[in-house]
Amino acid sequence: MKTYSLSALNTISANIREDIISMLLAAGSGHSAGPLGMADVFTALYFCVLNHAPHKPRWDNRDRLVLSCGHLAPLLYATLARAGYFPKKELKTLRKLGSLLQGHPHNTLPGVETSTGPLGQGISVAVGMSLGAALLKRSYQVYCVMSDAEQQEGQTWEAVMFAGKNRCANLTAIIDRNNIQIDGYVENVMPLEPLRKKYEAFNWHVIEVDGHNIRQVIDACNTAKAISEKPVLILCHTIPGKGVDFMEFSPAWHGKTPTAEEARRAHRDLHRLRTLNGKIISEHE
Repeated sequence: MKTYSLSALNTISANIREDIISMLLAAGSGHSAGPLGMADVFTALYFCVLNHAPHKPRWDNRDRLVLSCGHLAPLLYATLARAGYFPKKELKTLRKLGSLLQGHPHNTLPGVETSTGPLGQGISVAVGMSLGAALLKRSYQVYCVMSDAEQQEGQTWEAVMFAGKNRCANLTAIIDRNNIQIDGYVENVMPLEPLRKKYEAFNWHVIEVDGHNIRQVIDACNTAKAISEKPVLILCHTIPGKGVDFMEFSPAWHGKTPTAEEARRAHRDLHRLRTLNGKIISEHE
């Protein structure tokens, strides 16, 4: 795998955020806050952590990533395109009739491991993949990205309990702890705390990180690989809508797309984020 500097990784995540805004504007529908908030995590995963081969997406020993919260599809697609799974020009077809870039991921698209959308189901699929690796004596890692609101689903906890009991050590779950969902703030809709202690009670090792610190995310994933007796949860504290001032922290942007004027404002905000308010020169592609 190519080695990237931290500066290069930050540039990639900035590019992905710009891609997301452009895709959502062209589509006229989709989710804004979550994809923007998890761009740094996905940059860390696809450009530093995952053992994968974009030119050979069904390679047997590839690491698997299940995007359980399928509404983050724009982020997944932008990351896959930047990683080389398909041409970046395809991003313009998001949610268009006949496009492979559906509103929620479908495994007909290179790099998509399983079709997702109904919340709470992805972790069960990931646990199955984890057990499959053990049965086949394969060394690949399995990652499952979940939203925090998914933790309100009963099926999630059945899978979490099963994985802890069976010591699925090749399984790493990643929760986007952005504290919002479509109906408002997570802790107002259905409180999750103490979330860390719940996972630990089910025999998981838990690591908490700043989801916008790419180095912390990479280090946490490396630590997870070294833990051999239980599954690992990486709890990523993120800002929904990260990089776009008027979207940040707001539940209203969970499932909302920008207008043309809002997209222009968003691109200006992202340019400021990329250049640290003009202190560095942007090398945007």
